[in-house]
Amino acid sequence: ESIQIAKKANKKLIISGLIQDEAYFEEKVKPYVNGKDIVYVGNSGPEARDKLLGEALALLHPISFDEPFGLSVAEAMFCGTPVLAFNRGSMPELIAHTKTGFLVNTVEEAVEALNDTNSISRKDCRDWAMANFSLEKMVDGYLDVYKRILHEK
Repeated sequence: ESIQIAKKANKKLIISGLIQDEAYFEEKVKPYVNGKDIVYVGNSGPEARDKLLGEALALLHPISFDEPFGLSVAEAMFCGTPVLAFNRGSMPELIAHTKTGFLVNTVEEAVEALNDTNSISRKDCRDWAMANFSLEKMVDGYLDVYKRILHEK
């Protein structure tokens, strides 16, 4: 759906990452990759990934399954980049709708939201990520869980 969203919004799409399903990539993605408005750059290491995310208008994350946690969502927000995702799985817990991105239900809603991403503060995205996904926050969360487990025994 990212390709549909980008095409309908008349935006350039840069796709980065490992190809986990070669058949899907060959059938659904590769035919649209033209090196101009739809570009596949392969897998990106942390530095290249952060540069891509930091320079992006938004991260398109139209997942088709109930993802338990979207690491790329947190990574984008750490780079100050808003996230546009389908409203399912863990996305409502990760994205503050209209503050750090948009939760949408259809491709059409995604196109509309993509054209409104400039209304989102990149600083708010980074602040949200730091407050919710920083190493310190994650360690505190784990410690709380361990304390509850020990208390219950």
